[in-house]
Amino acid sequence: MQFELAPMEGVTTYLYRSAYHRHFTPADKYFTPFIAPNMNKGLNHRERNDVLPEHNQGQNLIPQILTNRADYFLTTCRDLAELGYTEVNLNLGCPSGTVAAKNKGSGFLSQPEELERFLDEIFEQSPLRISIKTRIGRYSEEEWPRLLELFCRYPCTELIVHPRIQKDYYKNTPRWDAFLLAMERAPFPVTYNGDLFSKEQLQAAQNACPKLETVMLGRGLLCNPWLMGGTPDKHTLEEFHGELFEGYQQIMFGDGPTLCKMKGVWTYLIQMFTNYQGYQKIIRKTRHLSEYQSTVNALFRNEDLIPDTAFCPEK
Repeated sequence: MQFELAPMEGVTTYLYRSAYHRHFTPADKYFTPFIAPNMNKGLNHRERNDVLPEHNQGQNLIPQILTNRADYFLTTCRDLAELGYTEVNLNLGCPSGTVAAKNKGSGFLSQPEELERFLDEIFEQSPLRISIKTRIGRYSEEEWPRLLELFCRYPCTELIVHPRIQKDYYKNTPRWDAFLLAMERAPFPVTYNGDLFSKEQLQAAQNACPKLETVMLGRGLLCNPWLMGGTPDKHTLEEFHGELFEGYQQIMFGDGPTLCKMKGVWTYLIQMFTNYQGYQKIIRKTRHLSEYQSTVNALFRNEDLIPDTAFCPEK
Protein backbone atom coordinates (compact mmCIF):
# COMPACT_ATOMS: atom_id res chain seq x y z
CA MET A 1 0.00 0.00 0.00
CA GLN A 2 1.24 3.48 -0.88
CA PHE A 3 0.29 6.53 1.17
CA GLU A 4 -0.24 10.18 0.27
CA LEU A 5 -0.62 13.15 2.63
CA ALA A 6 -3.74 15.12 1.77
CA PRO A 7 -3.58 18.90 1.36
CA MET A 8 -5.19 20.46 4.44
CA GLU A 9 -5.60 24.23 4.15
CA GLY A 10 -3.83 26.11 6.93
CA VAL A 11 -2.30 22.96 8.46
CA THR A 12 -0.09 21.00 6.04
CA THR A 13 2.23 23.90 5.26
CA TYR A 14 5.86 23.34 4.25
CA LEU A 15 6.84 23.53 7.93
CA TYR A 16 4.36 20.80 8.83
CA ARG A 17 5.29 18.58 5.87
CA SER A 18 9.02 18.90 6.53
CA ALA A 19 8.69 18.16 10.26
CA TYR A 20 6.40 15.22 9.53
CA HIS A 21 8.80 13.87 6.91
CA ARG A 22 11.71 13.93 9.38
CA HIS A 23 9.98 12.41 12.41
CA PHE A 24 7.50 9.84 11.06
CA THR A 25 7.14 7.29 8.28
CA PRO A 26 7.49 9.40 5.13
CA ALA A 27 4.57 9.60 2.73
CA ASP A 28 5.04 8.39 -0.83
CA LYS A 29 3.57 11.71 -2.01
CA TYR A 30 2.78 15.03 -0.40
CA PHE A 31 0.30 17.54 -1.82
CA THR A 32 0.37 21.26 -1.08
CA PRO A 33 -2.72 23.11 0.10
CA PHE A 34 -4.28 24.58 -3.02
CA ILE A 35 -2.70 27.42 -4.93
CA ALA A 36 -5.50 29.77 -6.01
CA PRO A 37 -4.29 31.99 -8.88
CA ASN A 38 -6.22 35.22 -9.38
CA MET A 39 -6.13 38.11 -11.84
CA ASN A 40 -2.39 38.41 -11.18
CA LYS A 41 -2.22 34.77 -12.36
CA GLY A 42 1.16 33.81 -10.88
CA LEU A 43 2.19 32.52 -7.47
CA ASN A 44 1.85 34.95 -4.58
CA HIS A 45 4.57 35.22 -1.93
CA ARG A 46 3.00 32.72 0.48
CA GLU A 47 2.34 30.16 -2.25
CA ARG A 48 5.84 30.48 -3.69
CA ASN A 49 7.35 30.13 -0.22
CA ASP A 50 5.35 26.94 0.33
CA VAL A 51 6.64 25.27 -2.84
CA LEU A 52 10.27 26.42 -2.84
CA PRO A 53 12.41 23.30 -3.33
CA GLU A 54 14.67 24.25 -0.41
CA HIS A 55 11.62 24.12 1.91
CA ASN A 56 10.61 20.64 0.75
CA GLN A 57 13.81 18.66 0.55
CA GLY A 58 13.53 14.91 0.15
CA GLN A 59 9.78 14.98 -0.50
CA ASN A 60 7.85 13.83 -3.54
CA LEU A 61 5.76 17.01 -3.54
CA ILE A 62 2.87 17.75 -5.92
CA PRO A 63 1.55 21.34 -5.96
CA GLN A 64 -2.24 21.57 -6.12
CA ILE A 65 -4.05 24.27 -8.12
CA LEU A 66 -7.62 25.48 -7.63
CA THR A 67 -9.10 27.53 -10.46
CA ASN A 68 -11.66 27.39 -13.25
CA ARG A 69 -9.56 29.54 -15.58
CA ALA A 70 -7.31 27.63 -17.94
CA ASP A 71 -5.03 30.64 -18.50
CA TYR A 72 -4.48 31.01 -14.73
CA PHE A 73 -3.81 27.28 -14.42
CA LEU A 74 -1.28 27.30 -17.26
CA THR A 75 0.56 30.38 -15.99
CA THR A 76 0.91 28.73 -12.59
CA CYS A 77 2.20 25.56 -14.25
CA ARG A 78 4.88 27.55 -16.03
CA ASP A 79 5.93 29.16 -12.73
CA LEU A 80 6.13 25.75 -11.09
CA ALA A 81 8.06 24.27 -14.01
CA GLU A 82 10.70 26.96 -13.50
CA LEU A 83 11.06 25.73 -9.91
CA GLY A 84 11.70 22.20 -11.15
CA TYR A 85 8.27 20.60 -10.72
CA THR A 86 7.09 18.02 -13.24
CA GLU A 87 3.51 17.42 -12.08
CA VAL A 88 0.58 19.37 -10.64
CA ASN A 89 -2.77 18.37 -9.19
CA LEU A 90 -6.10 19.95 -10.16
CA ASN A 91 -8.43 20.53 -7.22
CA LEU A 92 -12.00 19.52 -8.10
CA GLY A 93 -12.72 18.37 -4.56
CA CYS A 94 -12.80 21.38 -2.24
CA PRO A 95 -16.31 21.40 -0.69
CA SER A 96 -16.16 24.93 0.78
CA GLY A 97 -19.40 26.79 0.09
CA THR A 98 -17.61 30.02 -0.85
CA VAL A 99 -15.35 28.13 -3.26
CA ALA A 100 -18.19 26.12 -4.81
CA ALA A 101 -20.30 29.26 -5.25
CA LYS A 102 -17.61 30.55 -7.64
CA ASN A 103 -17.76 27.25 -9.59
CA LYS A 104 -14.31 26.25 -8.37
CA GLY A 105 -13.25 23.09 -6.57
CA SER A 106 -16.17 20.67 -6.37
CA GLY A 107 -18.44 23.49 -7.56
CA PHE A 108 -16.86 23.17 -11.02
CA LEU A 109 -18.29 19.64 -11.29
CA SER A 110 -21.77 21.05 -11.90
CA GLN A 111 -20.55 22.75 -15.11
CA PRO A 112 -19.53 19.74 -17.25
CA GLU A 113 -19.41 21.60 -20.57
CA GLU A 114 -17.21 24.36 -19.14
CA LEU A 115 -15.13 21.76 -17.31
CA GLU A 116 -14.57 19.87 -20.57
CA ARG A 117 -13.33 23.01 -22.33
CA PHE A 118 -11.06 23.74 -19.39
CA LEU A 119 -9.61 20.20 -19.38
CA ASP A 120 -9.12 20.26 -23.17
CA GLU A 121 -7.01 23.40 -22.87
CA ILE A 122 -4.89 22.51 -19.87
CA PHE A 123 -4.08 18.96 -20.99
CA GLU A 124 -3.13 20.23 -24.44
CA GLN A 125 -0.93 23.11 -23.27
CA SER A 126 0.41 22.31 -19.79
CA PRO A 127 4.20 21.86 -19.56
CA LEU A 128 3.58 19.58 -16.56
CA ARG A 129 1.81 16.27 -16.04
CA ILE A 130 -1.62 16.61 -14.41
CA SER A 131 -3.43 14.56 -11.80
CA ILE A 132 -6.95 15.28 -10.54
CA LYS A 133 -8.46 15.21 -7.05
CA THR A 134 -12.23 15.14 -7.22
CA ARG A 135 -15.53 14.54 -5.51
CA ILE A 136 -18.21 12.55 -7.34
CA GLY A 137 -20.55 15.47 -7.98
CA ARG A 138 -21.88 18.72 -6.60
CA TYR A 139 -25.53 17.95 -5.93
CA SER A 140 -25.96 14.22 -6.57
CA GLU A 141 -23.94 11.07 -7.07
CA GLU A 142 -25.88 10.62 -10.32
CA GLU A 143 -23.46 13.17 -11.79
CA TRP A 144 -20.54 10.78 -11.34
CA PRO A 145 -20.78 8.47 -14.40
CA ARG A 146 -20.69 11.44 -16.77
CA LEU A 147 -17.83 13.09 -14.87
CA LEU A 148 -15.85 9.87 -14.74
CA GLU A 149 -16.31 9.34 -18.48
CA LEU A 150 -15.01 12.88 -19.02
CA PHE A 151 -11.91 12.35 -16.87
CA CYS A 152 -11.13 9.09 -18.64
CA ARG A 153 -10.59 10.97 -21.91
CA TYR A 154 -7.44 12.65 -20.62
CA PRO A 155 -3.92 11.38 -19.81
CA CYS A 156 -4.21 11.89 -16.05
CA THR A 157 -1.25 10.65 -14.03
CA GLU A 158 -3.65 9.83 -11.17
CA LEU A 159 -7.30 10.29 -10.22
CA ILE A 160 -7.83 10.81 -6.48
CA VAL A 161 -11.47 10.19 -5.60
CA HIS A 162 -13.19 11.39 -2.44
CA PRO A 163 -16.55 9.63 -2.97
CA ARG A 164 -18.80 12.28 -1.50
CA ILE A 165 -20.68 15.09 -3.23
CA GLN A 166 -20.01 18.75 -2.47
CA LYS A 167 -23.22 19.09 -0.47
CA ASP A 168 -22.07 16.32 1.90
CA TYR A 169 -19.09 18.40 2.98
CA TYR A 170 -17.58 15.80 5.39
CA LYS A 171 -20.88 14.30 6.55
CA ASN A 172 -22.65 11.13 5.45
CA THR A 173 -20.86 7.98 4.37
CA PRO A 174 -18.43 7.88 1.43
CA ARG A 175 -20.02 6.07 -1.51
CA TRP A 176 -17.89 3.03 -2.19
CA ASP A 177 -19.87 2.07 -5.28
CA ALA A 178 -18.78 5.30 -6.94
CA PHE A 179 -15.15 4.65 -6.11
CA LEU A 180 -15.32 1.06 -7.36
CA LEU A 181 -16.77 2.34 -10.64
CA ALA A 182 -13.68 4.52 -11.07
CA MET A 183 -11.42 1.57 -10.31
CA GLU A 184 -13.24 -0.45 -12.95
CA ARG A 185 -13.27 2.12 -15.75
CA ALA A 186 -10.29 4.43 -15.36
CA PRO A 187 -7.27 3.79 -17.62
CA PHE A 188 -4.93 5.41 -15.08
CA PRO A 189 -4.17 4.88 -11.36
CA VAL A 190 -7.03 5.63 -8.97
CA THR A 191 -6.45 6.62 -5.34
CA TYR A 192 -8.98 6.50 -2.51
CA ASN A 193 -9.52 9.42 -0.11
CA GLY A 194 -12.11 9.78 2.63
CA ASP A 195 -12.67 8.77 6.28
CA LEU A 196 -9.62 6.57 6.72
CA PHE A 197 -9.07 7.23 10.41
CA SER A 198 -7.61 3.96 11.74
CA LYS A 199 -5.56 0.95 10.68
CA GLU A 200 -8.75 -1.10 10.86
CA GLN A 201 -10.42 1.22 8.35
CA LEU A 202 -7.37 0.98 6.09
CA GLN A 203 -7.65 -2.79 6.17
CA ALA A 204 -11.40 -2.62 5.54
CA ALA A 205 -10.78 -0.43 2.50
CA GLN A 206 -8.34 -2.93 1.08
CA ASN A 207 -10.77 -5.77 1.78
CA ALA A 208 -13.53 -3.87 -0.03
CA CYS A 209 -11.26 -3.22 -2.99
CA PRO A 210 -8.41 -5.76 -3.25
CA LYS A 211 -6.91 -3.90 -6.24
CA LEU A 212 -6.53 -0.70 -4.20
CA GLU A 213 -2.87 0.30 -4.22
CA THR A 214 -2.83 3.90 -2.96
CA VAL A 215 -4.76 5.89 -0.37
CA MET A 216 -4.65 9.56 0.57
CA LEU A 217 -4.80 10.28 4.30
CA GLY A 218 -5.90 13.59 5.81
CA ARG A 219 -7.63 14.02 9.15
CA GLY A 220 -6.76 10.51 10.32
CA LEU A 221 -3.04 11.09 9.81
CA LEU A 222 -3.11 14.55 11.40
CA CYS A 223 -4.66 12.94 14.47
CA ASN A 224 -2.33 9.92 14.54
CA PRO A 225 0.97 10.56 12.70
CA TRP A 226 1.82 6.84 13.01
CA LEU A 227 -1.17 5.77 10.90
CA MET A 228 1.19 4.90 8.03
CA GLY A 229 3.45 2.86 10.29
CA GLY A 230 5.72 2.88 13.33
CA THR A 231 5.16 2.76 17.09
CA PRO A 232 3.80 5.85 18.87
CA ASP A 233 6.05 7.44 21.48
CA LYS A 234 5.83 10.77 23.28
CA HIS A 235 9.47 11.70 22.76
CA THR A 236 9.14 11.66 18.97
CA LEU A 237 5.86 13.56 19.10
CA GLU A 238 7.32 16.17 21.46
CA GLU A 239 10.29 16.69 19.12
CA PHE A 240 7.91 17.04 16.16
CA HIS A 241 5.83 19.60 18.04
CA GLY A 242 8.90 21.51 19.17
CA GLU A 243 10.27 21.79 15.65
CA LEU A 244 6.91 22.93 14.29
CA PHE A 245 6.33 25.44 17.12
CA GLU A 246 9.79 26.94 16.77
CA GLY A 247 9.43 27.13 13.00
CA TYR A 248 6.19 29.10 13.19
CA GLN A 249 7.62 31.48 15.77
CA GLN A 250 10.44 32.26 13.35
CA ILE A 251 8.24 33.08 10.37
CA MET A 252 5.09 34.50 12.00
CA PHE A 253 4.76 37.93 13.63
CA GLY A 254 3.34 37.95 17.13
CA ASP A 255 1.58 35.47 19.38
CA GLY A 256 -1.73 35.46 17.49
CA PRO A 257 -0.59 34.18 14.07
CA THR A 258 1.67 31.52 15.63
CA LEU A 259 -1.09 30.33 17.92
CA CYS A 260 -3.53 30.20 15.02
CA LYS A 261 -1.25 27.75 13.21
CA MET A 262 -0.62 25.60 16.27
CA LYS A 263 -4.31 25.49 17.23
CA GLY A 264 -5.02 24.15 13.75
CA VAL A 265 -2.58 21.29 14.39
CA TRP A 266 -4.09 20.52 17.82
CA THR A 267 -7.60 20.36 16.33
CA TYR A 268 -6.59 16.85 15.28
CA LEU A 269 -3.55 15.84 17.34
CA ILE A 270 -5.16 16.41 20.74
CA GLN A 271 -7.27 13.25 20.39
CA MET A 272 -4.15 11.11 20.64
CA PHE A 273 -3.80 11.88 24.37
CA THR A 274 -5.65 10.52 27.38
CA ASN A 275 -7.81 12.99 29.34
CA TYR A 276 -7.20 15.72 26.79
CA GLN A 277 -10.42 17.72 27.19
CA GLY A 278 -9.18 20.23 29.77
CA TYR A 279 -5.99 20.94 27.85
CA GLN A 280 -7.99 21.30 24.66
CA LYS A 281 -10.13 24.06 26.17
CA ILE A 282 -7.10 26.03 27.33
CA ILE A 283 -5.30 25.67 23.98
CA ARG A 284 -8.40 26.84 22.13
CA LYS A 285 -8.80 29.96 24.30
CA THR A 286 -5.22 31.03 24.98
CA ARG A 287 -3.89 34.23 23.45
CA HIS A 288 -0.35 34.02 24.77
CA LEU A 289 2.54 31.79 23.74
CA SER A 290 3.69 31.39 27.34
CA GLU A 291 0.33 29.95 28.45
CA TYR A 292 0.22 27.77 25.35
CA GLN A 293 3.68 26.36 25.99
CA SER A 294 3.01 25.60 29.66
CA THR A 295 -0.26 23.85 28.74
CA VAL A 296 1.40 21.70 26.08
CA ASN A 297 4.27 20.87 28.44
CA ALA A 298 1.76 19.70 31.05
CA LEU A 299 -0.09 17.64 28.45
CA PHE A 300 3.08 15.79 27.45
CA ARG A 301 4.15 15.39 31.08
CA ASN A 302 0.88 14.20 32.59
CA GLU A 303 -0.96 12.28 29.86
CA ASP A 304 -0.26 9.17 27.81
CA LEU A 305 -0.62 8.49 24.11
CA ILE A 306 -3.41 6.23 22.88
CA PRO A 307 -1.52 3.96 20.41
CA ASP A 308 -4.54 2.99 18.31
CA THR A 309 -6.09 6.46 18.18
CA ALA A 310 -8.65 6.96 15.42
CA PHE A 311 -9.80 10.48 14.59
CA CYS A 312 -13.36 11.17 15.72
CA PRO A 313 -15.02 14.08 13.86
CA GLU A 314 -17.54 14.66 16.63
CA LYS A 315 -14.90 15.50 19.26
